[in-house]
Amino acid sequence: MKSIKSLILGLASLLVVAVGVSTNATAWQPTKPVDFIIMAGKGGGADKMARLMQAIVEEEKLSNRPLVPTNKSGGSGAEALVAAKNAADPDHTIMVTLNSFFTTPLRNPGIKVDIQTFAPVGRMAEDTFILWVHKDSGITSFSQFLDTVKAQGSKWVMGGTGKNSEDNIITDHLNKEYGLKIKYIPYKGGGAVAKDLAGKQINSSVNNPSEALGFYEAGTVVPLVAFTDNRLPMFPDVPTLGEMFVGGKQAPWAYYMQRAVVGAPGMSDAALAYYTDLFTKVYNSKKWQAYKKKKSLMGDFMSGNDLKAYWTRQVDNHRAILKASGAIK
Repeated sequence: MKSIKSLILGLASLLVVAVGVSTNATAWQPTKPVDFIIMAGKGGGADKMARLMQAIVEEEKLSNRPLVPTNKSGGSGAEALVAAKNAADPDHTIMVTLNSFFTTPLRNPGIKVDIQTFAPVGRMAEDTFILWVHKDSGITSFSQFLDTVKAQGSKWVMGGTGKNSEDNIITDHLNKEYGLKIKYIPYKGGGAVAKDLAGKQINSSVNNPSEALGFYEAGTVVPLVAFTDNRLPMFPDVPTLGEMFVGGKQAPWAYYMQRAVVGAPGMSDAALAYYTDLFTKVYNSKKWQAYKKKKSLMGDFMSGNDLKAYWTRQVDNHRAILKASGAIK
């Protein structure tokens, strides 16, 4: 009798182990290629970031299915937001976001996008902005920039990614704070902006460091001021806007861009857990950390409820900014 009881207990233990193994083996994974939407055009900071993350996932074999990048830049990100919102398979749809994730739904309520319905996969970084001019302009300081732009009025052209976007917000701030009349021209992506500044098709830009870096290293463009709280390690000689004294007063102002990955609305908890784990590994990879340092990216990894709370703060901040500029009522 004792041996039979032991046999039964042993079989029960084996069954528990087998169930545990089966549960681990069947944890959610993608069953087909993952649609990786980029809410910006090719060549810009978001595009470069997305394709680097895709490369890290492939090189380190972090996913059993590939991430397939698709650029959707229309309507300052509206095209991407609507595509993700209407995704036929939310568990296989993720998106790289910028601050247009916050501003576009505020400016275009007709698209009926609630960003809090998106799955908070992970914030990979906060990107920075620098004011750039062409070397042939002869401008080497922010004070020279102000004098030149004031003299030219609306003839001075600033190129940027999207209408009422991050670049537009910074341009509006410069116009309002310093009494300028800069004309802003929207582009589909930061890569095109950087290229046109290098080609002297526009007078200035507020590109992210990653977008203008090649032209900076070639000596074609000159950085004048950083829109950050502290000087960027990569550009130690470039002052922040907060260091500037104009008209006898200091006007500190900083602005950063979210670089995050989100899941489509309706994504399951199991899929969200999978992608959060995946991009945590990407964030901790040597290649991503080296990229962050090289491109002057800031911020720690953030996910889940912390990321959603961050979104709430950013929406409130951008609503105030857009109201002040007259972009929304």
